[in-house]
Amino acid sequence: MIRSTLMIAAASVALSGALAGCALLSSPDPVQLYRFGGASAFAGTGATSACPDVHVSMRRVDFPEAARGDRLLAVTGAEAAYIKGARWVSPAETLFEEALRNAFLDGGTCTVLSSGPLTRDGLLLSVDVRRFEAAYAAPGAVPDVNIVVLLRLVRPGDRSIVAEDRISVSESAGENRQSAIVAAFDRATAEASRQIVLWTDQEGFQAMRD
Repeated sequence: MIRSTLMIAAASVALSGALAGCALLSSPDPVQLYRFGGASAFAGTGATSACPDVHVSMRRVDFPEAARGDRLLAVTGAEAAYIKGARWVSPAETLFEEALRNAFLDGGTCTVLSSGPLTRDGLLLSVDVRRFEAAYAAPGAVPDVNIVVLLRLVRPGDRSIVAEDRISVSESAGENRQSAIVAAFDRATAEASRQIVLWTDQEGFQAMRD
């Protein structure tokens, strides 16, 4: 009888432990989903097109490995981590490319993104995002959202480089809160997109004249 009681008690303890483990596994920390790219890159600028169309095909936007996917990258000095409890609704590289393509549509500039084969005088735009992160000067400080992009325009026919440049954008979050950091990513993306469109417009138009 004593042996049976001990066996039942042991089984109860094991079952309780298993149920506790299941409860932990089935109750992950809540995650808030965010998006960026909603801010208009040319809101209120009154940009209008006053030049011939420059037909450009844009390659898929390249992102640093650490910033790809749906996690928000934060860096403090040489240390890097992801902001807990926050995710992008889609991979960051996808949201950034969508925002950039919308900026080309909204900018009212010379540049026309081609969805089909390049024309004979068309150009190929390469957008290489090197930094896309919330940077902290110290743990717990108010972060800046930093975006660094390398740009290159190429003539597909002979692969000659028409122009290349580097764009850097920094936006303070104002507060060390998730929503404020996301808003800073949104503003920084809009400004980076605006600069990319204007640069492509200027360099592409110059290439047509040369």
